[in-house]
Amino acid sequence: MKPPLIVYFSRTGENYWNGSIKNLQKGNTEIVAEMIADITGGDLFRVETVKTYASDYYACIDDAKAELRAGARPELKAYPGSLDAYDTIFVGYPNWWGTMPMAVFTFLEHFDWTGKRILPFCTNEGSGMGVSERDLKKLCPGATVENGLSIHGAEAASSRKKVEAWVNKLG
Repeated sequence: MKPPLIVYFSRTGENYWNGSIKNLQKGNTEIVAEMIADITGGDLFRVETVKTYASDYYACIDDAKAELRAGARPELKAYPGSLDAYDTIFVGYPNWWGTMPMAVFTFLEHFDWTGKRILPFCTNEGSGMGVSERDLKKLCPGATVENGLSIHGAEAASSRKKVEAWVNKLG
């Protein structure tokens, strides 16, 4: 089996954390993405926007809500040259307003997903996957989108056993 690609969007700075605001040096989704890469031997690709989101949590979520309402597609700094080397692609993101950040939409719309297997994972503080799996199916026609893994953000660093069980179950 070819190693997978692990694509993820993650945010540092102020994040909602078990009912309060905590300043994160490494984003929760990045922590989980690195675990998946370690477990699978896959390649990591971080989705980064040209525009930097505010480090203030409340300002960031206001921006995220405005992007969602506008159907925005934020400009990204880079893309992988091709996805041809990968059959399986993990797609990770925080749950922003019930789905993926609009930057992930931008990334997904850039590629042809025909014949690819997508394994979504999401960090959140209680909102689960939201409608992101449905959105992935719409954005990635021709792909097989598997059931995703929801990780409570405050537990990301201690979620390795849960991540391993999910990865191993999917084969």
